[in-house]
Amino acid sequence: MTAASSTPNEDAAAGVNSGYRLDLDGLRGIAIFLVAVFHVWFGRVSGGVDVFLTLSGYFFVASLLKHVIKTQPASVSWSVAINPWPRLSRLLRRLIPAMFLLLAFVTLGVWWLMPTTRWGPLGKEIIASAFYYQNYHLGFLSQDYGAADSAISPLQHLWSMSMQGQFFVLTLLTALAVGGLLKIGARYFPVLTRPTVIKTIVGVLLLAVTLISFAWANYRHGINQPFNYYDTVARIWEPMAGGLLAIWMPRIALANWLRSLLSAAAVALIATSGIWIAGVEEYPALLALVPAGSTLLLMWVGSSHTAPRAVPGNDLSAVGRALAHPWIVWLGSIAYALYLIHWPLLIFYMNARMVDDVSFIEGTAVLVISVGLAWLMTRFVEAPLRAGRGEGFTAAYRKTLIAILVVASLASFSAAGYWQYRQNQLIVDTTNLDPREYPGARAFLSGAPVPAVPVAPSPEAAAEDWPLNHLPHFSNFGDPAIKVGVYGDPRGARTMAVVGGSHSEHWMTALDKLGKQRGFRVTTYMKAGCAMSTEAEVEFNDRTLTECKPWVQRVVKRLAQDRPDVVFTTSTRPAPSGEDGDIVPPGYVDVFNQLRDENLKVIAVRDTPWTSGSMSPPECIASGRLPRVCGVDERKALSPTDPADAIAAKFPNMTFLDYSKAFCKDGYCPAVVGNILVWHDRHHVSTAFMRSLVPYLDVDIGNATGWWKPRGTP
Repeated sequence: MTAASSTPNEDAAAGVNSGYRLDLDGLRGIAIFLVAVFHVWFGRVSGGVDVFLTLSGYFFVASLLKHVIKTQPASVSWSVAINPWPRLSRLLRRLIPAMFLLLAFVTLGVWWLMPTTRWGPLGKEIIASAFYYQNYHLGFLSQDYGAADSAISPLQHLWSMSMQGQFFVLTLLTALAVGGLLKIGARYFPVLTRPTVIKTIVGVLLLAVTLISFAWANYRHGINQPFNYYDTVARIWEPMAGGLLAIWMPRIALANWLRSLLSAAAVALIATSGIWIAGVEEYPALLALVPAGSTLLLMWVGSSHTAPRAVPGNDLSAVGRALAHPWIVWLGSIAYALYLIHWPLLIFYMNARMVDDVSFIEGTAVLVISVGLAWLMTRFVEAPLRAGRGEGFTAAYRKTLIAILVVASLASFSAAGYWQYRQNQLIVDTTNLDPREYPGARAFLSGAPVPAVPVAPSPEAAAEDWPLNHLPHFSNFGDPAIKVGVYGDPRGARTMAVVGGSHSEHWMTALDKLGKQRGFRVTTYMKAGCAMSTEAEVEFNDRTLTECKPWVQRVVKRLAQDRPDVVFTTSTRPAPSGEDGDIVPPGYVDVFNQLRDENLKVIAVRDTPWTSGSMSPPECIASGRLPRVCGVDERKALSPTDPADAIAAKFPNMTFLDYSKAFCKDGYCPAVVGNILVWHDRHHVSTAFMRSLVPYLDVDIGNATGWWKPRGTP
């Protein structure tokens, strides 16, 4: 978004074109329009970011090449020189003021509108954005199952700014190194001072990086696409491709009708790519060539190198003239600020309304306000600081503006740091809650009295409330390993194997405690998002996991070898999107058949309710709402009866358990039961609530296994 702004004749300085390209300013306007519209109304990627990346590389490399190749007087041969500071200074003045002002605005919005549960995580994103590593912060979060269910961030869009910042720094450092080496080499090989030789060397280097990056993007696409989407190594081929065009602009004269036809096709591909390409799932691999390649085509076709005759300045095609329309060019002039502003406004609005999308009128209002604020930011923040002088602003105004930005930035970073410190001080330890004050499941299952005491764990601390098995023996996304953990009583004569995904895992808190009490081993075979199913694909958090099927089959074989005394897993899953209740998927039944054929005894528990609100229950409570409205309607989460009842007769080796009455009462599943927070995110049960189920599990598992005589109903 940023370096796509050029100064007059900046590209001409590198010998790639003559004159200022208004059509490329217009292309930025089209790109930001697509980005904003697709974000607001379609909730998907448009390809506009890829246009920006390609333009950034084109202008930035052209500018650097201008400094690397410096024309001396006619009597002096070409020499190699580079002074990075003018370009770096201009970049800093262009990028930092608007970015830091945006971060201050977001900090204020988070404090004012977001629940306290979000402060710590968003504090990390503020720092990551300020230091231009937000793309990798989000990339690693996409691999962290504990963060995979987090709400959308008002800073999520800044990943591309971080990627571009890294591109600028890496390219500048490389240019310094290449310039230095050429200067040294020129002492021994004068030919290295020739502009054509320098451009050839730089072009070959860029081509190598472009090809390696493109190959890496396509290789990683099939291995770890969520991380690949944010990875600079996989993304850098797009700006590098623009840089290559700045160096090697082909000279082929084209008829005006052909230039118009190619330009129209390129614009059409850019405008429609967001409709027929699922960008998050496909970019920056092969299909990213559609918006990036179309941008390259527009840059080339609109250059004087394709003009049918030599003309001064631009000789634009009909489409080029349309792109150079003043209104579109004006939109391109505020593209950077508009990109920064529109997304946080949208997220803050939806968060305040507790909705997941906006209507046409609401979206239009968000866009209009965003455009207005972007113009103000461009006119009164970017322009006076970028120019350094002139623009109708006095030195006193610029000094005052700088002081305001410094104070706002310090306040923002201080708040972000405090939020992280505050989160780190929260202690999630609900091991020894007084059952008289915190009856938990006993409140619904046994009618235990519920005194007026604070909720445990606190909503702010709930995000860290994961089962003990979660880190050491839990295979994350992309990890095919079977990691067997041992809990309960490691010396126990009997073994219970807990298998499946995280909804098997969150029972571990209770099963570990019960194993210690009753003297049996608890072993774990778990992987993120992989319930025990033969279905090849499992939909999770808008991604398709294809790694589960082979992992599940390997686990079944491993269980047949290890021969645990009993296998513990889940028996149901929420109904497909758009349907209410829960089901026993066919893939689950397939595994149940395999376990029966292996003569393994199984205890299968009905899955716990999943919430479906715009906020997670902890966020909802932290925002000041009552627990009775922060849960989920029982009819939406659970079917009237346990779906496993319909198949129980086919599996005499299995015992089916149902604890839904511990979560729901009178048609609703509240966020707090018996003073205990039920969920620590949108659908994983807190460890405190699981401990409150131990007495009931003691009875049911004792009856199912015959390992002990239950004490009776709690």
